[in-house]
Parts: sequence; C-alpha cells; structure tokens
Amino acid sequence: MISRFESVRKKATFVRDIELRMVLKQTGAVTDKKDPAKWHTEQGLLSVNGQKFFNWTKNVGGGGAIDLIIHLHQVDFIKAVSWLAEHFALPKRVLNEEKTSTHKPLVLPKSHPEGLPQIIRYLTSERCLPQTLIQSLIDSNNLYADDRANAVFLLLGKRKTVVGAEIRGTTTDKPWHALAPGSKKDSGFFYVKSDISSQVMICESAIDALSYYSLNPDCIAISTAGAHPNPSWLSSLIKRGYKVFCGFDADKTGDLMAQQMMTFYPIIERLRPKKHDWNDVLKLR
Repeated sequence: MISRFESVRKKATFVRDIELRMVLKQTGAVTDKKDPAKWHTEQGLLSVNGQKFFNWTKNVGGGGAIDLIIHLHQVDFIKAVSWLAEHFALPKRVLNEEKTSTHKPLVLPKSHPEGLPQIIRYLTSERCLPQTLIQSLIDSNNLYADDRANAVFLLLGKRKTVVGAEIRGTTTDKPWHALAPGSKKDSGFFYVKSDISSQVMICESAIDALSYYSLNPDCIAISTAGAHPNPSWLSSLIKRGYKVFCGFDADKTGDLMAQQMMTFYPIIERLRPKKHDWNDVLKLR
C-alpha cells in the first residue's frame, strides 16, 4: 500500500485544476444575479477569473481548486485535497490505491418540529412542490426541520440506513444548501419513487428530484447532492436493469458532469431541463 503522503500527492495532481466554478457550485455558493463572475460564499463575496479567485470581503485571493477549498472551508492542504477527491470523479486507479476511509462521523441536525410550518411554506409556496408530496416525506421521516427551520433531506443507503443529509436554507433571501458533516454521498442518496417504474432520473439536489417527480410521477427520482458524475451506487442501479437518465442542471457544470457520467456509463442518456433546473421547469407549470 502506498504511503498517505503519496496518496495525497497523486490526488492533488488530479484535483488542483478542477474548474473553480464547479468547485464553488459544489460548496453551495450562489452566483451573483448581476455579475456571473461573482459568487456569494460563506467567506464573503468572491470573484473568479479563470483559475484565480479574489475575496472582496476579506481582501485576499488565490489560485486553483485546492487553494479555493482551503480558503472557503478554512482547512489544511490534506483536508482540501480529500474534499475535492470526494466530490469530483478521480481515475479508478487512484481511488483503488486509497484503502482506508477518511470520513468523519455523521452529525445530523436535531429535529425541531416547530420549524415544519416554515419548511412546508417554503417548499410549497416558493418551490411549488405539491403539499401532499412534502407531507408524505415528513410522515416517513425522510424530511424534517432543524432548529433554524432549514429543510433536512435524508440520504439513505442499504436497508434504508441514514448515511447523510442535504440541508436547504428556507429563511434567507439568498438560497443556500449544504451537506450534514460526515455525509457519505457514495453510500446512499435522497430519492422519491414510483414502485412500478423502471426509469431513474438523476438530479443535482433533493428539490430538483422532487420537482422532476412532481412532473413525471412514474419514475424514481434521485439526488446526487451535487453534480457528481460517478457515485459508487450508480453501477448497481444499471445492473438491476433500470433505464437511467442524467438530469443535471442546464449549465456548464451540469453539462460537463453529465458528459463525464455518460463516459463512465454510455448506457445513460442526458435529459437536459429546458430551464436552468427542474424546479424552474416545475414553477413554469
């Protein structure tokens, strides 16, 4: 087995040139409505020029994907490389060299039922999702509210074991989303399904999955919690005979990640939303 240093070095070679816009999107950053080169992040307002970034709030800048994650997450080099390796596809030969897991323990937000009216109002009024669908998720404990009235969508693995959660803000003007610390996206996913369907639609977020399912209820709609082109569970779905479509967002990142997914699995077909994402399509209806 190679040393940990050598493993990190090899991963760094592949992740440092990941496009900064793709990295920002995976962290939950939101583009500025007036200037697409600017992004609203947890560390302040960033501008991006190629592989360079500058934080106008903190008056600091840097270059490359690793530098960006160090800045955004306030972590060291090794943790930044590990985060990028987890969220973006690496060559299988590199992945196979890493035999030990670096995942942190899963920490789910505590449930606060008093926040349910807010998340129901947000998901039905602002996101136009059917209230019966939202209520069924709440009743099955796959959706709940945390202490800040954020919507928490559970990621389920084998035997419906909880392996993580997508968290969506519902109370601020600027939309944001994140993963619960320790979430293992490769071990499970958020989904809604029709029991009679043989078709699977893969979306970038829980809200997009719910939106597509609302438009096409005879399907299984899955969220990859970010545009992840090669989650480990995907091959098993294909082997089980499902017809799989990739419905990532209609933007540069979504198109690139969809192309990567279809490179890994040529049987998968691209189904591009006619607006930016499936929730935008739903709201038009």
